[in-house]
Amino acid sequence: MKFFSAILITCTLFSATAQASSSQAWNEQRQQMLKACLAASQFKDAHVRSKPAEFDDQVGMSALLIEGVYPQQHMQQRTGTELCLYDRRQHRAFVSEWSPEVK
Repeated sequence: MKFFSAILITCTLFSATAQASSSQAWNEQRQQMLKACLAASQFKDAHVRSKPAEFDDQVGMSALLIEGVYPQQHMQQRTGTELCLYDRRQHRAFVSEWSPEVK
């Protein structure tokens, strides 16, 4: 019985370590995404406007809304929104202007 108790305790410890590691890896991936999306943005004073939308691993993409100020002088400091698609496999970000309005 002591043998099985020892195995159970060992499995529990390894399970907790694996979950902590996975959580840390997930946070690091999210920080990479934020950094890449903000760097890819065309806006001045770019900042995150939404929680990430995580797509299935088969797709390998995450989506994030970025808000900031248009850098062009004729835009007269207006704010705008961009959609950032982040490729988790290649660690690359792609942005496009985003308008939540349906036209």
